[in-house]
Amino acid sequence: MNPRARLARWDELPLEKVTDMVARKAVAAPGATLTQTYLKKGAIVPRHAHPRDIVIYVLQGALRTEVDGAELTVREGGVLAVEAGAIHQTESLDDTFVLTFA
Repeated sequence: MNPRARLARWDELPLEKVTDMVARKAVAAPGATLTQTYLKKGAIVPRHAHPRDIVIYVLQGALRTEVDGAELTVREGGVLAVEAGAIHQTESLDDTFVLTFA
């Protein structure tokens, strides 16, 4: 395999239990990370910011998200782009699967 490329399969990646309400799998490369996250209904990811822009794609379920004080609801099929440094938090309104690219 090319040393500058790496192949991964989601079903073979380890599942990281972040909390009782949140679990995730991730593939990281220099400068980018793709994360699949499962949030149980009612899970809250507290206020935080990222050093890079992030894109959140809701595959299933719905999130209530607050970005710099503005509230948004992102439902299945919705994609939310959050600029680097923006303070945000999320609450899962349903059992929710998301893909995040950062």
